[in-house]
Amino acid sequence: MANENVLEFTDDNFESDVLQSDTPVVVDFWAEWCMPCRMIAPTIDEIAEEYQGKVRVGKMDIDANRNAAAKYVSAIPTVIVFKGGEVSKKFVGLTNKDAIAAAIDEATA
Repeated sequence: MANENVLEFTDDNFESDVLQSDTPVVVDFWAEWCMPCRMIAPTIDEIAEEYQGKVRVGKMDIDANRNAAAKYVSAIPTVIVFKGGEVSKKFVGLTNKDAIAAAIDEATA
């Protein structure tokens, strides 16, 4: 990962790092071949920097981690804000930073 504030989520750590997290978690479900996924990556990096210490931000490659992706994703990119192990807000497709930030603010309020 290029940004040290962006975590890498996998099928192996999804339960512990996302669903059992005490703080809200933002997960960007993506794939290397997905151009819109590449387009949203800088937004995820910015969110990770701006919300450092308030939420956990990470990415999950759906090609390498099919179990969690199968449960939560129908199209990519998908960005989900999890709170208390539940989906708080879900964005499918290119999403602007303000919308994601508003969902994070709501989850951390």
